[in-house]
Amino acid sequence: MKRVLIVECMQEISSFNPLPSGYENFTIQRGGEMLAHRGANQSVAGAVEIFEAAGVEPVPTMSAFAGAAGILSADGWRRLSEEVLAGVRAQAGKVDGVYFSLHGAMGAVGDLDPEGYLLAETRKLVGPGVPIVISLDLHGILTDKMLRNCDGFAVYRTYPHVDFADTGRRAGALLLRLMEKKANPAIARVVIPALVRGDELITKNGCYGELLRECLRLEREGVALAAGIMIGNPFTDVPELCSQVLIMTDGDKKTAEREALRLAGEFWERRFRMQGKLISIERAIAQARSIEGSVIFTDAADATSSGASGDSVELIRHLRAAGYTKRVLAPVVDAAAAQAAHKAGVGATIDVSLGGSIDPKRFTPMKVKAKVKSLSDGETRFETMKARLPSGPTAVLTFDNFTVVAMSLPACLFDRAIFYANGLDPEDFDLTVVKSPHTEHHMFDAWVDANFNVDAPGATSANLPTLGHTICARPIYPLDPDVTFKPKAAFYPA
Repeated sequence: MKRVLIVECMQEISSFNPLPSGYENFTIQRGGEMLAHRGANQSVAGAVEIFEAAGVEPVPTMSAFAGAAGILSADGWRRLSEEVLAGVRAQAGKVDGVYFSLHGAMGAVGDLDPEGYLLAETRKLVGPGVPIVISLDLHGILTDKMLRNCDGFAVYRTYPHVDFADTGRRAGALLLRLMEKKANPAIARVVIPALVRGDELITKNGCYGELLRECLRLEREGVALAAGIMIGNPFTDVPELCSQVLIMTDGDKKTAEREALRLAGEFWERRFRMQGKLISIERAIAQARSIEGSVIFTDAADATSSGASGDSVELIRHLRAAGYTKRVLAPVVDAAAAQAAHKAGVGATIDVSLGGSIDPKRFTPMKVKAKVKSLSDGETRFETMKARLPSGPTAVLTFDNFTVVAMSLPACLFDRAIFYANGLDPEDFDLTVVKSPHTEHHMFDAWVDANFNVDAPGATSANLPTLGHTICARPIYPLDPDVTFKPKAAFYPA
């Protein structure tokens, strides 16, 4: 029986979040623990499904998964990489293929391409004859080093992301084909000097989705073995930050080049559309007052799912100052406030300082007298992927017309799980602050009367030129006003 090594290491970072992350941010699973999620909407689960159906033995080594955060510390990266590679080393020479589940937007102190390092070291351990296939978030940065040390790829096709397991299945099927020597990989990569945000990235109805459907067509018609368009994470300030088109064919470099250049040109023409459309906080509040139904204030600038600190209370501050009196629900990362609430107990009234505990240069703490409505351990699961979603000791605090969920950890907020886990339903409120650039349609947009994408401060603001990039290659749109693009394909293998 053939055997496939399975490894996972996933984190997305914002270089503009002042708080580094560490080894403790990762949820670690080893060996057979990784197989406990069969049937779940997760990449590893999808790949395992394909391997087992083909009679191939999955050999899980280690999964390390962390929510988005600040750059990973040097010590954290050293320990994490050593453990990941120890698992690979233990199976080297005993497997016929490697499936590596990655994000693509990791970054560590001392190594701004940690995923490239993991793949390069894995290649050294397993040798040149063992195929390596990776799966990636479309917000990742697939670097030259990564491409030189893998044989194939599968990239998410949906945003908001719902195709985790499907991406794992595609990666698994491609790996099996390469293991059977039924394909000769030829990958063309075209780097596009553009960073993009905004509603046009929603794949169901945005222009980015139109281009991804072209990738799907190329695969289904047999033109390409794999095709993807990655838009990077604008908040991960690394040398190869970019958007890029990737086309993999069965030895046909000309076709790979032609299709990659075509899609890159179409993407470049749409770069103006693929920018965030922001509204001022003051105008959003004024319009929200006149709306009878529920509204959303999208605070994408403080999106923990994109790597922000999550400790902004700027929207609450502005709503209070403007005399907004309708019911408001908002999350905030504030370990001290949560701790104070747990110490006081349910029903107590406490004087507490909310926000600004992590990123004080951007956010000023706000003093309030709040009632402790409820307490929880912060343990729940994502709505769609069902993976663990820890927020640490969590408290629901109420004051005036505000209900605030104070979390100890920067849990990702691209669904409603944190609200539900603490007994709160956003549909019971007039205004909900959502700290994510987008969510699945049914979660909020299907029932609210308006969704305001507010121009607020934060480490993941869609107002990209304000963030202060210093590392990525320049010029790049929209950080620089005059950018020319002369598309050129690079090939792997060269």
